[in-house]
Amino acid sequence: MINREGDKNNLRKYIIHRLMHLIPVLVGITFLTFALTYLSPGDPAELLLSATGITPSQELIQQVRVELGLNKPFFVQYWNWLINVLGGDFGTSYKYSKPVLDLILIALPATFKLAGITLLMTLIIAVPIGILSAVHRNKLLDNIIRGISFLGISLPAPWIAVILMYIFALKLKLLPVMGNANWTSIILPSASMTILLASRYIRQVRVYILEEISQEYVIGAKARGVNDTTVLLKHVLRSTLVPIITQLGLSFGILLGGAVIIETIFSWPGVGKLAIEAIFTRDYPLIQGYVVWMTIIYMLINMLVDISYYFLDPRMRSEKGA
Repeated sequence: MINREGDKNNLRKYIIHRLMHLIPVLVGITFLTFALTYLSPGDPAELLLSATGITPSQELIQQVRVELGLNKPFFVQYWNWLINVLGGDFGTSYKYSKPVLDLILIALPATFKLAGITLLMTLIIAVPIGILSAVHRNKLLDNIIRGISFLGISLPAPWIAVILMYIFALKLKLLPVMGNANWTSIILPSASMTILLASRYIRQVRVYILEEISQEYVIGAKARGVNDTTVLLKHVLRSTLVPIITQLGLSFGILLGGAVIIETIFSWPGVGKLAIEAIFTRDYPLIQGYVVWMTIIYMLINMLVDISYYFLDPRMRSEKGA
């Protein structure tokens, strides 16, 4: 009971410690984001008026600049924007004339869905194939798997997307090519990223398994007559969970922010497509909101991955407690 309470206290302290470290990182990210958009070409007041279809005069531009506080010094503008962000106000999109936060929250579920299914399919494919490759090390099957995975890593995701679209949508007409009309719409964008990600994970799982197999406890278990399958599934695979979950957390964060091109190719209504549209239209409030939100989500995912170590590896739990 005492140990359990101690573990809870250590975990609570660790979470608070990590959250405190997130604050300066977030402040730095918000400052850089605001500074880059501030230095970007184009007058936000003119862009805002042009987006509404108005041909702005210099008097009207100056009036909007005063209303938006754009005539104030840089640090005053940043401070006012940061205070609004902390209050949940990321501004209004120039293109859509809607609150940035509303646009992001509407698009986030589609991106989470795409990233989640991609990671799930990656695990289903990569873990068993990676184990199979490690068990048959340097044999014909291992060489074939490594060759195919190397080819998958070498192919850019946009190129894979175009090929899949050409074969399954245009030629065979089996799957929809764009949008999010039904459940089949997610197959092609998810497959485009899964091929690349699974190819990388197969090689990583193979390396993790081979490293664990060479450990003394595995050799000792085999010497005691423990079945190879039992050693592999009960001991080796469990020990490789920590690095695999670490990679999963990083991959999920990358997928949330890095599926931009795939979402654009397949017109998937996620935050990646929203960000591309914001960049092309120079919708600065939407760009700023996207960067801040993706930073927050990415850091929270990394923190959750670290917390999962408490439950997967007792050694790390004792180290962090110390």
